[in-house]
Amino acid sequence: MQLGDARRGKLAGNITGFGRVLRRAGVRMDSARIALAQQAAQIVGIDSKEDFGAALEAVLVSREQDRIVFRELFDAYFRDPEVANKLLAQLLPSAEGKAEPSKRRPRVREALSPQRGLGKNAAPKPDKEVDFDAAMTASELQVLKHADFSTLGATEYHLVQRLARDVALPVPRVSGRRTRPGWRGPRLHWAGVMQRAARTGGELLELRRLQRRDEPLPLLVLVDVSGSMERYARLLLAFLHAATRDLYGRRARLDVFAFGTHLTDLTPAFRLADTDDMLTAASAAIDDFAGGTRLGDSLATLRLLHARRLVGGRSLVLLITDGLDTGEPEALSRELDWVRLHSRRLLWLNPLLRFSGYAPVARGAAVLHRQAHGMLAVHNLSKLQDLAASLAEVIKH
Repeated sequence: MQLGDARRGKLAGNITGFGRVLRRAGVRMDSARIALAQQAAQIVGIDSKEDFGAALEAVLVSREQDRIVFRELFDAYFRDPEVANKLLAQLLPSAEGKAEPSKRRPRVREALSPQRGLGKNAAPKPDKEVDFDAAMTASELQVLKHADFSTLGATEYHLVQRLARDVALPVPRVSGRRTRPGWRGPRLHWAGVMQRAARTGGELLELRRLQRRDEPLPLLVLVDVSGSMERYARLLLAFLHAATRDLYGRRARLDVFAFGTHLTDLTPAFRLADTDDMLTAASAAIDDFAGGTRLGDSLATLRLLHARRLVGGRSLVLLITDGLDTGEPEALSRELDWVRLHSRRLLWLNPLLRFSGYAPVARGAAVLHRQAHGMLAVHNLSKLQDLAASLAEVIKH
């Protein structure tokens, strides 16, 4: 089977274009990996499409959650050589592959779809016309970086959602209860000491100690999915999933809940490796999306059914809401008192801080402002990038 346009000497360019498609789909990609892919193609050859695809997958994919996306894109990209040549211009028109378009993953559909202008009235282009450069200019990226999530068009929103997945969230680390061998600590690591002594004829040359492991703070996230937060909830869930995926392993604690009229546990969905799978599972679990907000009742459910999610008063609680609660402020204040008592810090992430003259005058917002240890903005990419530094500053003080 012919792969790309290899017989006319353009396979290297096709591999470069394929790397750009993967980058659009959210796969980590750089020029070094593309160069390795071209070397792998020369070594393996193009006689077998399966061997060629396996060679590219070995050098281009480093995360397990990206493998399915790679395989779907590989089948679609190297199906039609004419389309592959046009994709080299970095506008990525739709390509017919083995996977049906309706069954493709969202990241694959977006990567293979034609890019349009950033304006809301930008007209769609025919599938195989190459008129735009898919690489955005610095000025366009700067505008999107400071654009409020609620004002974005559909195309801009999907692009910002992909960009938000690359924003880091280094949660402050603390000394955990588990220990590891080291050079500092109150107790000797006798097992290690005796093993090393056996290698030196019984001489004690090194006294290793047990020191505590550093681990990220246990994190409890509460995301408002009411109607006023509709434009923020999905994007922030994608951001939190991608930002905490590599940070929280088996030992660190991460719990996520959505709340509207009642509380929904999204922790099983967050255990999924792929962000698109997580969003699909979360959408299926949430049955009060775009409804009202009853934060007090949701926190009461957390206290009655999920109190153990707050780990020994060390948990960092992130409450993502605009504070427009429809419940009784006295009940909300009582439940927030309990959360403060059983957590290290309670931080309110408020998208309404996009307004320069914002003041928490609503009843629920006033209670939140009084009880929270800090209030941070999360209404655009710039604020998400500053979130890590803001978290560290609030916890420090």
